[in-house]
Amino acid sequence: MISIQKFTFNPVRENTYVLFDETGECVIIDPGMYDGAEQNILVKFIREKQLKPVLLLNTHCHYDHVFGNKFVYDNWGLKPQFHKGELFVLQAISGYVPQMGLSYELSPEPEIFLAETGTVGFGNSVLELIFAPGHSPAHLCFYSREDNFLIGGDVLFYTSIGRTDLPGGNYGQLIRSIKNNLFILPDDCAVHPGHGQSTTIGFEKLHNPFLQ
Repeated sequence: MISIQKFTFNPVRENTYVLFDETGECVIIDPGMYDGAEQNILVKFIREKQLKPVLLLNTHCHYDHVFGNKFVYDNWGLKPQFHKGELFVLQAISGYVPQMGLSYELSPEPEIFLAETGTVGFGNSVLELIFAPGHSPAHLCFYSREDNFLIGGDVLFYTSIGRTDLPGGNYGQLIRSIKNNLFILPDDCAVHPGHGQSTTIGFEKLHNPFLQ
């Protein structure tokens, strides 16, 4: 069984997730730690739980989801894994983030890119890849079939959806991604998004104003 720990980091309140199972191996998804205090929070949790980080995953490569990539690499030797269609998004960050008054440590680039379908594994656990572009050009979500939850990034939120006004965003594509790729999951599937509170597939089918 996978345990989920959520942290909310950085100026735009991004959700960083640590997933771990009974083996002690863990995966860090979308590390958003912005400063030393936030980095310490993550390290303290991993040490106290005696976890071994074995994977660094990014749902997509907007700055708030990759702030901590360099820190994870420096501490645990993990390079990020994401879909290759996000690489130019990652490479663009250093050109615009300083203009926002934010500092950014350059993320390493992947040695392994993730496909649109397939799985990634850690410990005794498996996450299925679900391709859901629209908020960003090659956004991936990570689904645990055994535990029936989705790490959803910035695709589907509680009564909302990801913004589509950033480079590579496409509103029509995002709606199709949600309806065709996420709404086929069980209604009681828990959705853990990149911002805000968790929700379920069934609740969003009924109540999300963007998807009626």
